[in-house]
Amino acid sequence: MDKNSSKNGNGRNDDNRQGTAAVKTPGQTQPQGQRPQQGQNQPRFFGRPPPGMMGLLVEKPKHIWKTLKRIIVYIGTQKYALIGLIAMVTASSSLSLVMPVLQKEAINTITFGEGVGIDFARLRLNLIYMGVLFAVTAGITLVQGLLSASVSQKTVKIMRADMMAKLQGLQVRFFDSRTHGEIMSRLTNDVDNISNCISQSMSSLFSGVITIVGSLAMMLYYSRLMTIISLAIVPAGIFVTKKISSKTRVYFGNQQKRLGELNGHIEEMVTGQKTVIAFNRQAKSVEQFDAINAQLRRESILAQIFSGAIGPLMNVLNNLSFACVAIAGGVLMMFQGAISESLVLTILCGSISIGTIQLFINLSRQFSRPINELANLFNVIQSAIAGAERVFDVMDQEPEDDSGELAAAKDDVLGNVEFKDVYFGYDPEQPVLKGFSIDVKAGQKIALVGPTGAGKTTVVNLLTRFYDINSGSILLDGADIRDMKKDDLRRAIGIVLQDTVLFTGTISDNIRYGRLEATDGEIMRAAATARADGFIALLHDGYETQLSESGGNLSQGQRQLISIARAVLADPKILILDEATSSVDTRTEMHIQQAMQELMSNRTCFIIAHRLSTVRNADNILVVNDGRIVESGSHDALMELRGDYYALYQRQLAHTAT
Repeated sequence: MDKNSSKNGNGRNDDNRQGTAAVKTPGQTQPQGQRPQQGQNQPRFFGRPPPGMMGLLVEKPKHIWKTLKRIIVYIGTQKYALIGLIAMVTASSSLSLVMPVLQKEAINTITFGEGVGIDFARLRLNLIYMGVLFAVTAGITLVQGLLSASVSQKTVKIMRADMMAKLQGLQVRFFDSRTHGEIMSRLTNDVDNISNCISQSMSSLFSGVITIVGSLAMMLYYSRLMTIISLAIVPAGIFVTKKISSKTRVYFGNQQKRLGELNGHIEEMVTGQKTVIAFNRQAKSVEQFDAINAQLRRESILAQIFSGAIGPLMNVLNNLSFACVAIAGGVLMMFQGAISESLVLTILCGSISIGTIQLFINLSRQFSRPINELANLFNVIQSAIAGAERVFDVMDQEPEDDSGELAAAKDDVLGNVEFKDVYFGYDPEQPVLKGFSIDVKAGQKIALVGPTGAGKTTVVNLLTRFYDINSGSILLDGADIRDMKKDDLRRAIGIVLQDTVLFTGTISDNIRYGRLEATDGEIMRAAATARADGFIALLHDGYETQLSESGGNLSQGQRQLISIARAVLADPKILILDEATSSVDTRTEMHIQQAMQELMSNRTCFIIAHRLSTVRNADNILVVNDGRIVESGSHDALMELRGDYYALYQRQLAHTAT
């Protein structure tokens, strides 16, 4: 069924050439299609940004409370450990409030009059109570620490798993518009910041609420006037914290995005180190690293300065509050007799003693302690919020559109492929394919040739639904691929790319990647078909040879043969060969060509090649230029036409001769 609804395209920009070209085939001329309306609501920026713009893609934290709520939802998955942690925090905080009362009672065992007297029995009993209380509190604190670590680590484990699962379902556009290091930074550094925040701050938050409420209630019970004096400094503390926090949040957000840039640069330089050395760009690489590193240092220093200023300022305010409490308590003791004669003053001031003054100083410290702790942890909290927004930004990305409901078993796929008036652009305002139409019958071998940026690779990217077309339709055996389940579609398609991708593991593991349930015998037969069994047999551990990162301990040709063996094992109905021999020498190419001839047997094949010698035997050669098919036919027919294909072929012959 033909669909004309607009579909968003994803990914990097092709190098487009402007202009039009008439479609020429031996014996006929194909009219150009009309350019359709572009899709709506599509991003205006596609592809990796130029150097220096990566930091602009990450915004400073904007939705603090929304982000905190989402973190709390994740923490809530550990409800039993969380309940235990809350119980331990409640017990610990409650016992910490009892301690000042015992200290008050111990001080009040001393009486002042004509002489100093001490009630040693009461003093001894209070000291015993305090010793037991210290021991119990220490045990509870130990359990509290274990539970806090458990909650934080299990929470971020789930968060990492969710983020990894999300990454596996994202559109190709997401990965093409960000550096690998920046994505890795979100999965590691940002999640670690959240973990640190949970483990360091969660207990402080719980205990802070209990301590503030409890100490406030006790202060009101003993003296309302001294309570007011103790709390007079709180508004100033809130004002200071709010002012500084607005600056701190910005700098911690900048710190995180600079760290992502640094990781991205390191990943690129390590991956491309041979190229860096070959072009003698080591000094430039270090210069770029130093520039990003200096920015990170500057943002980190500013973040630490502002966040570190909160603690000392709060300590100054708290010490001022303690001094006011001590002075007020001393004055009230001097006039205690007059106060006791008035019911109103007694209710307002309470009964003041030396022990009560000490109690208020302790309770005032207890009241301000959670605020100080949060102030000192503010950098951790701000860093976690900034990191969490970056993590949730990934989780909020639109997944691949997989709304198709049409199931198609691989064995039922015949391999008939038709492109009907397809328009597509990574940027809708710069179309790559313009009215592209082809009709490929099952078992045919179709070659796509033409200049770089003409749209050849885009054709197969659309067939695999790495990107969705803007308009037109692509049919597989008469069904629109947008109506098919993506897993079923891709299971029917095998790809051998120019840049082979091998994973850490054995050669056997990498071949089995084509079909995970394959037996060892099937793997060996696939390797034999791909002509890879010869060099594998010469390796010390054969099929169990461990590969280094990206298969660096094998030659390019050997990696390509393993990639072909993987495709053989997958047994696809449609095969895509994208410049599969362009990066190997002629002798190796001959071996790979033999393997590919066997692989292409009885399959619909799309062959993208710059070396025209590799496509001479194709059933139909399509010359693509500026997103359109300008010529099509067999090798001999196109040579007789003496058009674009003939010109390309002659240039390659001249280049080979020289």
